[in-house]
Amino acid sequence: MAFSKSARREKIRRRIRKTVSGTAERPRLSVYRSNKEIYAQVINDVDGLTIASASSRELKSSAPKKDSAKEVGMKIAEKAKAAGVETVSFDRGGYLYHGRVLSLAEGAREGGLKF
Repeated sequence: MAFSKSARREKIRRRIRKTVSGTAERPRLSVYRSNKEIYAQVINDVDGLTIASASSRELKSSAPKKDSAKEVGMKIAEKAKAAGVETVSFDRGGYLYHGRVLSLAEGAREGGLKF
C-alpha cells in the first residue's frame, strides 16, 4: 500500500533522526514547514533544551515564502550566535532539501552558522 504524503515524510524524518542528534557543542537545527509558515529551532538533545527558535510568524512581513524562510534562517543564526553556538547539525525534518528548506539553510549560513 502506498504511503500518504505525511506518512512518507514521517518515515523519512524517523530515518534522519536515527543519525542526527544535537549535543551541547553541536546542537541540531530542526526545521518544520507548514503550508503558510516555517519554523526553526536549535536543540540540545542530550539535555532536552531548546537553545534558540525563530519563525516566520515573528517577522510579520508579506514577503514571498522563500524570502521569509531566508529571513528566518538569518534570524535563527543571529539568536544561536548570541547563545554561543557556532556549528550545528542540520535536520531537514523529512522535507526535501529544496525550496523553503534550502532558503532557510542558506540564510542560516549567511548569518554565520556552520553545518
